Amino acid sequence: MTDFLIANMAPIIFASMVIFLLVGFPVAFALAANGIFFGLIGIELGLLGPQLFQALPDRIFGIMNNDTLLAIPFFTFMGLILERSGMAEDLLDTIGQLFGPLRGGLAFAVIFVGALLAATTGVVAASVISMGLISLPIMLRYGYDTKLATGVIAASGTLAQIVPPSLVLIIMADQLGKSVGDMYKGAFLPAMVLTVFYVGYVILVAIFKPRWAPALPAEARTLHGAKLLMRVLTTLLPPLFLIFLVLGTIFLGIATPTEGGAMGATGALIMALARKRLSWSLLRQAMETTAKLTTFVVFILVGARVFSLTFYGVDGHRWVEHLLTGLPGGEVGFLIVVNVLVFLLAFFLDFFELSFIVVPLLGPVAQALGIDLIWFGVLLAVNMQTSFMHPPFGFALFYLRSVAPAAVKTTDIYWGAIPFVCIQIIMVGILIFFPQLVTFGLDQDVKVDLDSVQIEMPTSDYGTPATPPGLEAPKDPAAESEDAASKAIRDAMKQEQAR
Repeated sequence: MTDFLIANMAPIIFASMVIFLLVGFPVAFALAANGIFFGLIGIELGLLGPQLFQALPDRIFGIMNNDTLLAIPFFTFMGLILERSGMAEDLLDTIGQLFGPLRGGLAFAVIFVGALLAATTGVVAASVISMGLISLPIMLRYGYDTKLATGVIAASGTLAQIVPPSLVLIIMADQLGKSVGDMYKGAFLPAMVLTVFYVGYVILVAIFKPRWAPALPAEARTLHGAKLLMRVLTTLLPPLFLIFLVLGTIFLGIATPTEGGAMGATGALIMALARKRLSWSLLRQAMETTAKLTTFVVFILVGARVFSLTFYGVDGHRWVEHLLTGLPGGEVGFLIVVNVLVFLLAFFLDFFELSFIVVPLLGPVAQALGIDLIWFGVLLAVNMQTSFMHPPFGFALFYLRSVAPAAVKTTDIYWGAIPFVCIQIIMVGILIFFPQLVTFGLDQDVKVDLDSVQIEMPTSDYGTPATPPGLEAPKDPAAESEDAASKAIRDAMKQEQAR
């Protein structure tokens, strides 16, 4: 029995972790409990040294010293202030008036507002609840199909998962050891393409099922001409300026993601003050919710560090690597299996849990296969977006159900979500076969031809007698050793580049 435990410690730890999660034990404590329990067993069996847990304080303090994670409370606070200051209501009303004459105009408005809210708030729950409260009754009143209306609201709310400054992209960058700015750059184009796919689906519905997406009646379009133009400018310009203030400064390299989050939080406060909607009550609610979410993230991260300490100590990462690198199909086979696994796990786990448990195990394998980790992170983020959408466990569906009128059936919400889940899966496939959508615009590694590199060593002729004409100078042993040293340096550089 002891030999069996020693030989299979890594899969036993992983299976135990899965069982704890399926039972419903809190994720942070399940991770920490498994790490400590199996760490003590490993020490007792002689598989691990007693000094294992001496590394634990440094790992936990490493979390506290991680400046990247400061972006999470900043962006969360920014989103909560904007959501509670009525920005979503103003945007939906204005863009609804703008697209009102078109079939499916309200659905287009919901998608565009969802993208704008995603780029300013970054919180799925806030987006879905806001648009569910504001737009769903209006869409139903003007004859929209219930499944289309609920599906559009839930899907556009989940854009906060992939549109920068998404919280999941911050965590993904931290877990994969990459720059948050690069992760934002890589996710920007796929997020726009996904938004266009949503719009395309609504266009198809408006063409083939016109009764499902009627135009807004003339009596409901109260703004026209100059009044509509002024309303569009005054409503759209402030959030667009805030998006540039946050994402533009990050993309241009002027600010770090943490500094961009701080500017965004300040800009959100200024916008709320300008609208005369900032109060002590709103400020207190936003700060309390931000503190709770940040604490939640830090606790899961601490538990993940305890778990990974033991799991890596028993060579669990090598077990996972051998398990996944042996898959048929090479890189594409690995990506297909991983995405199917993440899609299935997303039925039961949210993106925080997937990011802290699954991604650290998959990242080293992807790197060993030569996969770009920015592309890999964005790919997983798009896949995790389905965790909010697929029935019956999608959190966005639960959020929408909590604010939807009683006349809206839960089955209608589920059926409405399915087409958008299919669109998200199609997007995953597109990213697998067209990685340029992510890597386009990222800084590429500079390739150096080491065969053309010349290493010049400074020489001095001081005190050396001149060689008489017709005689060959004697060979200098020091010069020969310098040539050998230069050749050794070039060879070492070639080996490093090959690795």
